[in-house]
Amino acid sequence: MKSVFLTLALFCAAPALAQSGEALKPSQVLFVGNSYLYYNDSLHNHAVRMAREAGGEEAPDYNYRSITISGGSLEHHPIAGYLEPGAVGYAEPFDVVVLQGHSAAALSEKRSDSFRKAVAAAAEAAEAHGATLALYMTHAYAEGHKSYAPENIDRIAALYETAAQAHGAVLIPVGRAFEEARRRRPDLALHKEFDYSHPSLEGSYLAAATVFATLYGASPVGLDYDYFGAVDDATAAFLQEVAADVALGAPAATDG
Repeated sequence: MKSVFLTLALFCAAPALAQSGEALKPSQVLFVGNSYLYYNDSLHNHAVRMAREAGGEEAPDYNYRSITISGGSLEHHPIAGYLEPGAVGYAEPFDVVVLQGHSAAALSEKRSDSFRKAVAAAAEAAEAHGATLALYMTHAYAEGHKSYAPENIDRIAALYETAAQAHGAVLIPVGRAFEEARRRRPDLALHKEFDYSHPSLEGSYLAAATVFATLYGASPVGLDYDYFGAVDDATAAFLQEVAADVALGAPAATDG
C-alpha cells in the first residue's frame, strides 16, 4: 500500500520541481561536514537508502560518500582536493557536493565570514569539476544548550540562503525542517538530550528525508525505509511529511 502512495507523492511533487529546475537526481554525491552528518550511522547512508528504494529496480548505481571532521568547520576541509579524480576513491566526478557548516557558523561574524569564504572556494572547485554545489542548512541548538536562542534558526537560515543565492547553490533546508517538526510535535526529540546539539536518530532521519526530497525533487512520503525497524512507522511517516512540506513547498500526499 505504501508504494501506491509513494507513486502518488512522486507524481504530485514533479510539476513544482520541474518549474523550479532544482531537481538534480544525482547518482554520485559527496557530503562534507562534521559530526552532524556522521551521527546515527551517518546521514548519507540513510539518504542513499531512501533514494534506492524510491528508484526501485530502475535506480542507477548510487554512490554516496561522506567526509567529516569532528567539530570541524568547512575551512578545515581541502574540498578542491576531494574533487580530484580518484582522490576519495571514485574515478568519475561527483554530480553533487553537499556542504554542511559548523553549528555555530551563523552565531558570530568571524565564523560567518569563514563560512562564506569556504563556500566561495568550494563553489569554484565544484564548477571546475562539473559538480553542482548544495548547502545543507544546519539545525539550531535545542533549548538546554548554552548557546540556545529562539532567533538562532533565522540567523542560520539567512547565512545559508545568502550563500546559496550568491553561488547558485541548491539549498537543503534541514534547519527549517527541524523547526517545523518541533512546531507540529514538540514532544518529539530531534536532538541528543545529553548535549541539545547533535541530532537524535529521528533528527538524522528527518534530515535525510529533507536531503532526498531536495536533491531528487520527490516526496519521501510513503517510503518504507525505517532504519531496519529503529524508527517506528508513525514517526517515520510524520518526519517524511515534514520533509516533503518544507523541501517541496507543498503538503505531502497522504492516505485518503
